[in-house]
Amino acid sequence: MTSKPPATSVPSATVHTLPTLPGQADRLLRELEWKVIRRLDGLLQGDYRTLMRGAGLDLTDLREYQPHDDVRHIDWNVTARLNTPHVRVFTEDREMSAWFLLDLSPSISFGPTGHAKRDILTGFVAVLSRLLTRHGNRVGAVLYGGASPQAERAVDAVLPPRSSRAHVLHLVHKLLPSKTPVPLHKTGGGATELHRLLQTGLATLKRRSTVFVVSDFISAPGWEKPLAQLAQRHDVVAVRLLDPLELELPDVGLVTLRDAESGEQLQVDTHDAGFRRRFAQLAADREAALREGLTRAGADTLELCTDDDLVDALLRFMDLRQRRVRAHSPPLVPASASAGPAATAAAA
Repeated sequence: MTSKPPATSVPSATVHTLPTLPGQADRLLRELEWKVIRRLDGLLQGDYRTLMRGAGLDLTDLREYQPHDDVRHIDWNVTARLNTPHVRVFTEDREMSAWFLLDLSPSISFGPTGHAKRDILTGFVAVLSRLLTRHGNRVGAVLYGGASPQAERAVDAVLPPRSSRAHVLHLVHKLLPSKTPVPLHKTGGGATELHRLLQTGLATLKRRSTVFVVSDFISAPGWEKPLAQLAQRHDVVAVRLLDPLELELPDVGLVTLRDAESGEQLQVDTHDAGFRRRFAQLAADREAALREGLTRAGADTLELCTDDDLVDALLRFMDLRQRRVRAHSPPLVPASASAGPAATAAAA
């Protein structure tokens, strides 16, 4: 169930109300470049390499082991079949690809006017896409949930990775809400099936990439397994969107709650302290289950709240990436450790 927050509690945030005039995508991106990216430039001196983990590597060949080779590159399956040590040969790919798997289901529209979860999603994707493409990286996107819930296709659109500003504008345009509001009696249709978005990502992403799954994770069960499979193949960051009112209801008397996806409405008395406690307990239980599922999937997690400052959120994310890169950096191997057959025998 969802409801609109009281008009008196409008938190401050970096992303402002999305414009509705022609060229709104360009104006929004310019605003974010001026108010967010310029601030990040000053704080980080323009170095965003830690957004992506290391350099991309493509397997190009297999050959027999030589005394100077790194034992960590030995392919043990091939070695066992041919009874001769073989190593993998890689080609370094300086250009890295990032993908955004975006949940645009109706629950994403929840939140204060101008600071709804969809506004936060749009600002985050626009800024991160621009940061990455400015440094020659490519970004692509898979969009889910914006079409009719009865649509037969698994996702709404797949945008192949590109590295131009025009491509970022095209992506931002896709994320802007429809100019024609959907009547309340036509909003129902069923729960979000996040696993459809993740399975499409599994089928679409052929090369190892950095993948941002941006969603509020209010979904039917079944998304944990495909997220874990995605994390096994790619560097996955789960970007979880939330609003404080989803965790605890204020005492504002009688309110009508409406499920954004089914259209079901329910009138509740928020003045009832017992009801507010039960709501908070259910929300806490869901939070614990969600965080446990994300941890089991092996994905990094970044939480974006509707009252967050976007710059602060991105700095938290970059700090997370720096710590992750340091934790996964392989130890240096001394020259003596890869100086001949003895090292191979020791590794075996």
